Amino acid sequence: MARRLFFTLRYWFDNPPWDTGITPPEVYQFLDDHPPGRALDLGCGTGTNVITLAQHGWQAEGVDFVPRAIKTARKKARRAGVREMVDFRVGDALSANVFRGQYDLILDIGCFHSFPEEAIGTHAGNLRDHLVVGGTFLLYTHINPGPLGGHGATEDSLALLGDHLKLVSRRDGEEFSRPSAWLEFRKE
Repeated sequence: MARRLFFTLRYWFDNPPWDTGITPPEVYQFLDDHPPGRALDLGCGTGTNVITLAQHGWQAEGVDFVPRAIKTARKKARRAGVREMVDFRVGDALSANVFRGQYDLILDIGCFHSFPEEAIGTHAGNLRDHLVVGGTFLLYTHINPGPLGGHGATEDSLALLGDHLKLVSRRDGEEFSRPSAWLEFRKE
């Protein structure tokens, strides 16, 4: 509940720093390398990446548990002329109910690292169950660098994803002096 309140308040009283309105180059690279299909963006915020996917021919869905973010995403999609190619809805990325069928791509940019550790196994199973064979889970996450806890995905939580999906690539980096990584997983 505290997690939901934090994000809701940020969208009401602030411009959240994670909702930049810019699609990352890693997503554009994925689009260059893959034909259009069906995609789901978990924790889509105001819909920037869902709109980019739609503009590249993808049938795209976005889910976020902040109603204000979803309302803004719908307005942005109308202005971008992709309203018929997108579906935005309020929902919790940790719930199996947010998945509607099978996807060629499931995208998560900055949502995973806020999940409680005990939810990762179930979440990884949901990802596996809702990706088509050969489908991709593209993840950007902050990395928790130490054994003392703190913000970010742990190596153990990333290993749990690897128990369900094959890790294809990982590129480590840094954001705001915090360790981060782009990971690409595939369902075999």
